[in-house]
Amino acid sequence: MKELDFLREPFAHRGLHNTEIPENSLAAFRAAVERGFAIETDVRFSADGRLVVFHDDDLARMTGDERSVADCTASELKRLRLGGTHEQIPLFSELLRTVGGKVPLLIEIKNMRGVKPKKIAAALFDALEGYEGKYAIQSFQPFYVRACRKLRPDVPCGVLSAARFRKEDFGGGAFWKWKAHCIKNMTFNFTVKPDFVSYDLYGLPTKKTEKFKGPVLAWTVRSEEEEILARKNADTVIFERYLPRY
Repeated sequence: MKELDFLREPFAHRGLHNTEIPENSLAAFRAAVERGFAIETDVRFSADGRLVVFHDDDLARMTGDERSVADCTASELKRLRLGGTHEQIPLFSELLRTVGGKVPLLIEIKNMRGVKPKKIAAALFDALEGYEGKYAIQSFQPFYVRACRKLRPDVPCGVLSAARFRKEDFGGGAFWKWKAHCIKNMTFNFTVKPDFVSYDLYGLPTKKTEKFKGPVLAWTVRSEEEEILARKNADTVIFERYLPRY
């Protein structure tokens, strides 16, 4: 029986970051651990196939570098600094060592063009081999979730969804509207069989989430007022810029 109770506690979005501590940094993860908050974070491949912790496809917003993450090796990424601080882009292995199982992790696999589901699932679970803390996997890419579920049926795996998308969210592809429709309505849930759903706060509630039997997480909640709204339609929140009441 999978343990899902930890998916009903608040998750610090990209760690416990603020104006001085950048998102998805080891400092943000340490701050979350110190306050006892579970952590939501992101993982993707570098150009040389290393798992790194970074949200955006490109580096501009967080580092000022105009390249994409996928075009840089892990060593090149480590030379950059996050948000004008001394913090580096962490390797996924560094995140695991920093957290050390002290709080649960919610790991989002970013959608990466050309990366096959089996490849990212295998790499992720190889990295997690021997990790003793609680963790769950999620993604907007339903086939990443399905691959993870098949490879490790004992690990909680969930889908991310939202009510609205832009063409840019799908790399400007010709079928972006169809993809957006499928993700919004969680069309592939019948084959993915997710254990939980993470849905954007202002897209809730939906018919699918109201009928869903597992935990529903609301993202991204940024105030007590939004948390009150989220709690009406979700089991917990993925939060930032404030500390949750519950």
